[in-house]
Amino acid sequence: MPEIKRRTPTGAAVLRPDLTDSIIEAVLDELAEKGYQSLSMDAVARRAGVGKSALYRRWPSKLEMTVSTFVRLSVPLTSIPDTGSFRGDLRKVLDEILAWLGHPRHGRIFTDLLGAARTNPELARALTEDIAAPRRELGMEVLDRAVARGEVPAEVNRELALDVFAAPVFWRLHARREVVTAEYLDEVADLMVKAFT
Repeated sequence: MPEIKRRTPTGAAVLRPDLTDSIIEAVLDELAEKGYQSLSMDAVARRAGVGKSALYRRWPSKLEMTVSTFVRLSVPLTSIPDTGSFRGDLRKVLDEILAWLGHPRHGRIFTDLLGAARTNPELARALTEDIAAPRRELGMEVLDRAVARGEVPAEVNRELALDVFAAPVFWRLHARREVVTAEYLDEVADLMVKAFT
Protein backbone atom coordinates (compact mmCIF):
# COMPACT_ATOMS: atom_id res chain seq x y z
CA MET A 1 0.00 0.00 0.00
CA PRO A 2 1.52 3.37 -0.94
CA GLU A 3 2.39 5.72 1.89
CA ILE A 4 -0.08 8.57 2.25
CA LYS A 5 1.63 11.93 2.50
CA ARG A 6 -0.13 14.25 4.87
CA ARG A 7 -0.12 17.97 4.25
CA THR A 8 1.07 20.10 7.14
CA PRO A 9 -1.92 22.05 8.47
CA THR A 10 -1.91 25.79 7.90
CA GLY A 11 -3.87 28.80 9.03
CA ALA A 12 -5.92 28.50 12.20
CA ALA A 13 -4.90 24.89 12.71
CA VAL A 14 -1.30 25.86 13.46
CA LEU A 15 -0.43 27.56 16.74
CA ARG A 16 2.99 29.13 16.47
CA PRO A 17 5.00 28.43 19.63
CA ASP A 18 6.88 31.74 19.35
CA LEU A 19 3.58 33.62 19.23
CA THR A 20 2.22 31.61 22.16
CA ASP A 21 5.33 32.49 24.17
CA SER A 22 4.85 36.17 23.36
CA ILE A 23 1.21 36.01 24.45
CA ILE A 24 2.15 34.23 27.68
CA GLU A 25 4.62 36.97 28.53
CA ALA A 26 1.89 39.55 27.88
CA VAL A 27 -0.55 37.67 30.15
CA LEU A 28 2.01 37.55 32.95
CA ASP A 29 2.90 41.22 32.57
CA GLU A 30 -0.77 42.20 32.69
CA LEU A 31 -1.40 39.99 35.73
CA ALA A 32 1.62 41.38 37.56
CA GLU A 33 0.75 45.00 36.80
CA LYS A 34 -3.05 45.02 37.00
CA GLY A 35 -4.14 41.81 38.73
CA TYR A 36 -6.68 39.22 37.70
CA GLN A 37 -9.77 41.35 38.29
CA SER A 38 -8.57 43.99 35.81
CA LEU A 39 -7.12 41.53 33.29
CA SER A 40 -8.78 41.62 29.87
CA MET A 41 -8.29 39.72 26.65
CA ASP A 42 -8.15 43.08 24.83
CA ALA A 43 -5.27 44.32 26.96
CA VAL A 44 -3.32 41.07 26.54
CA ALA A 45 -3.83 41.14 22.77
CA ARG A 46 -2.66 44.76 22.57
CA ARG A 47 0.42 44.08 24.69
CA ALA A 48 1.31 40.97 22.67
CA GLY A 49 0.68 42.76 19.38
CA VAL A 50 -1.87 40.21 18.18
CA GLY A 51 -5.57 40.06 17.43
CA LYS A 52 -7.94 38.68 20.04
CA SER A 53 -8.57 35.70 17.79
CA ALA A 54 -4.99 34.55 18.49
CA LEU A 55 -5.92 34.34 22.18
CA TYR A 56 -9.24 32.60 21.62
CA ARG A 57 -7.60 29.96 19.43
CA ARG A 58 -5.55 29.03 22.47
CA TRP A 59 -7.95 29.61 25.37
CA PRO A 60 -11.73 29.97 25.46
CA SER A 61 -11.78 32.45 28.34
CA LYS A 62 -9.79 34.75 30.59
CA LEU A 63 -9.88 32.11 33.33
CA GLU A 64 -8.49 29.36 31.08
CA MET A 65 -5.83 31.71 29.74
CA THR A 66 -4.74 32.72 33.24
CA VAL A 67 -4.62 29.23 34.70
CA SER A 68 -2.95 27.66 31.66
CA THR A 69 -0.32 30.38 31.63
CA PHE A 70 0.32 30.27 35.34
CA VAL A 71 0.50 26.47 35.50
CA ARG A 72 3.46 26.60 33.11
CA LEU A 73 5.36 28.81 35.52
CA SER A 74 4.25 27.30 38.80
CA VAL A 75 6.45 25.10 40.99
CA PRO A 76 7.91 22.70 38.42
CA LEU A 77 6.23 19.34 38.00
CA THR A 78 9.47 17.43 38.31
CA SER A 79 10.24 14.93 41.01
CA ILE A 80 12.30 16.15 43.94
CA PRO A 81 15.65 14.37 43.76
CA ASP A 82 16.16 11.61 46.30
CA THR A 83 18.91 12.97 48.54
CA GLY A 84 18.88 9.89 50.75
CA SER A 85 17.20 11.57 53.72
CA PHE A 86 13.91 13.19 54.65
CA ARG A 87 15.71 16.36 55.70
CA GLY A 88 17.66 16.55 52.46
CA ASP A 89 14.53 16.02 50.36
CA LEU A 90 12.60 18.52 52.44
CA ARG A 91 15.34 21.11 52.05
CA LYS A 92 15.12 20.69 48.24
CA VAL A 93 11.35 21.18 48.44
CA LEU A 94 11.81 24.40 50.40
CA ASP A 95 14.33 25.67 47.83
CA GLU A 96 11.84 25.02 45.00
CA ILE A 97 9.04 26.79 46.86
CA LEU A 98 11.25 29.79 47.61
CA ALA A 99 12.48 30.04 44.02
CA TRP A 100 8.90 30.29 42.84
CA LEU A 101 7.19 32.31 45.58
CA GLY A 102 10.19 34.62 45.82
CA HIS A 103 10.18 35.43 42.12
CA PRO A 104 9.16 39.09 41.79
CA ARG A 105 6.51 38.45 39.13
CA HIS A 106 5.28 34.95 40.01
CA GLY A 107 4.89 35.62 43.74
CA ARG A 108 2.91 38.80 43.08
CA ILE A 109 0.62 37.05 40.61
CA PHE A 110 0.04 34.09 42.91
CA THR A 111 -0.98 36.20 45.89
CA ASP A 112 -3.29 38.24 43.65
CA LEU A 113 -4.92 35.08 42.30
CA LEU A 114 -5.44 33.77 45.84
CA GLY A 115 -7.24 36.99 46.72
CA ALA A 116 -9.38 36.92 43.57
CA ALA A 117 -10.26 33.26 44.18
CA ARG A 118 -12.07 34.18 47.41
CA THR A 119 -14.94 35.57 45.35
CA ASN A 120 -14.46 33.51 42.19
CA PRO A 121 -15.33 29.82 42.69
CA GLU A 122 -14.12 28.83 39.20
CA LEU A 123 -10.73 30.40 39.80
CA ALA A 124 -10.56 28.82 43.26
CA ARG A 125 -11.28 25.40 41.77
CA ALA A 126 -8.65 25.90 39.09
CA LEU A 127 -6.00 26.96 41.61
CA THR A 128 -6.77 23.93 43.77
CA GLU A 129 -7.10 21.30 41.05
CA ASP A 130 -4.72 22.51 38.34
CA ILE A 131 -1.96 24.15 40.35
CA ALA A 132 -1.98 22.90 43.94
CA ALA A 133 -3.03 19.24 43.56
CA PRO A 134 -0.34 18.10 41.10
CA ARG A 135 2.35 19.75 43.17
CA ARG A 136 1.08 18.22 46.39
CA GLU A 137 1.55 14.86 44.70
CA LEU A 138 5.27 15.66 44.48
CA GLY A 139 5.26 16.36 48.20
CA MET A 140 3.60 12.99 48.73
CA GLU A 141 6.56 11.36 46.96
CA VAL A 142 8.91 12.96 49.48
CA LEU A 143 6.77 11.64 52.36
CA ASP A 144 6.51 8.18 50.77
CA ARG A 145 10.29 7.96 50.53
CA ALA A 146 10.69 9.06 54.14
CA VAL A 147 8.18 6.43 55.28
CA ALA A 148 9.92 3.75 53.20
CA ARG A 149 13.26 4.66 54.81
CA GLY A 150 11.69 4.44 58.26
CA GLU A 151 12.31 8.13 58.97
CA VAL A 152 8.65 9.13 59.19
CA PRO A 153 5.86 7.02 60.73
CA ALA A 154 3.45 5.51 58.18
CA GLU A 155 0.50 7.08 60.02
CA VAL A 156 1.82 10.63 59.60
CA ASN A 157 -0.90 13.13 58.73
CA ARG A 158 0.14 13.69 55.13
CA GLU A 159 -2.25 16.52 54.36
CA LEU A 160 -1.05 18.45 57.39
CA ALA A 161 2.58 17.78 56.47
CA LEU A 162 2.05 19.10 52.95
CA ASP A 163 0.39 22.25 54.30
CA VAL A 164 3.36 22.81 56.57
CA PHE A 165 5.91 22.38 53.76
CA ALA A 166 4.93 25.60 52.01
CA ALA A 167 3.37 27.65 54.80
CA PRO A 168 6.49 29.14 56.45
CA VAL A 169 7.97 30.35 53.17
CA PHE A 170 4.69 31.85 51.99
CA TRP A 171 3.97 33.52 55.33
CA ARG A 172 7.44 35.00 55.73
CA LEU A 173 7.57 36.32 52.16
CA HIS A 174 4.05 37.52 51.56
CA ALA A 175 2.52 38.17 54.97
CA ARG A 176 5.54 39.43 56.91
CA ARG A 177 7.45 40.65 53.82
CA GLU A 178 10.74 39.43 55.24
CA VAL A 179 13.73 37.98 53.43
CA VAL A 180 13.96 34.18 53.38
CA THR A 181 17.56 33.14 53.83
CA ALA A 182 19.24 29.75 53.47
CA GLU A 183 19.69 29.76 57.24
CA TYR A 184 15.97 30.30 57.74
CA LEU A 185 15.17 27.37 55.43
CA ASP A 186 17.67 25.19 57.32
CA GLU A 187 15.88 26.00 60.57
CA VAL A 188 12.48 25.30 59.00
CA ALA A 189 13.71 21.93 57.68
CA ASP A 190 15.13 21.00 61.10
CA LEU A 191 11.88 21.95 62.80
CA MET A 192 9.80 19.91 60.34
CA VAL A 193 12.03 16.88 60.74
CA LYS A 194 11.52 17.04 64.51
CA ALA A 195 7.78 17.49 64.10
CA PHE A 196 7.19 14.65 61.65
CA THR A 197 9.75 12.08 62.74
